[in-house]
Amino acid sequence: MAEEEKKVTAKKTATKTTTAKKTTATKATKTTKTTTAKKATTAKTVKATATKTTEKPAVKAEKKVEVKANEELVARATVKYERMSSRKVAIVANLIRGKNADEAMAILKFTPKAGAEVLTKLLKSAIANAENTKNMTHSKLYVAEIYSNQGPTLKRIRPAAKGSAVRIRKRTSHTTIVLKERV
Repeated sequence: MAEEEKKVTAKKTATKTTTAKKTTATKATKTTKTTTAKKATTAKTVKATATKTTEKPAVKAEKKVEVKANEELVARATVKYERMSSRKVAIVANLIRGKNADEAMAILKFTPKAGAEVLTKLLKSAIANAENTKNMTHSKLYVAEIYSNQGPTLKRIRPAAKGSAVRIRKRTSHTTIVLKERV
């Protein structure tokens, strides 16, 4: 009887080991399938990037050469989402377009419009950018471009007569100043 019990326990352990081997084998095949799939996708992306990199650098190199040939020293400053209509800012912007930086500061200082404060701060920032990052001289700077574009409008509702409502539009603007050196 002892021999029979040993045989039965040996069979049980053998079945356990075979099932364990089967599960590890299935896990191994699943992981190899996923790793091969990952390798295939990475190989595809590598091929795609390799083709992209071989085509584009020649075009980019040509563009860089053209930009360097026509490059001018330009300093710019931008304010975005300013809570003022672009029309109001444009009225003051038209006064300083094409003027020297110092003359533009004087004009803005004595202009009694709300847009003058915004543009004064922006012009100071553009002058600082020109001096600190581009090494341009302050006395040669002039306002080459200045423009104010419309930003997103905040829409609010105000109650009106007879139960109706009126839309309030709180307009915003994006303003840019570009400074260059006079030659």
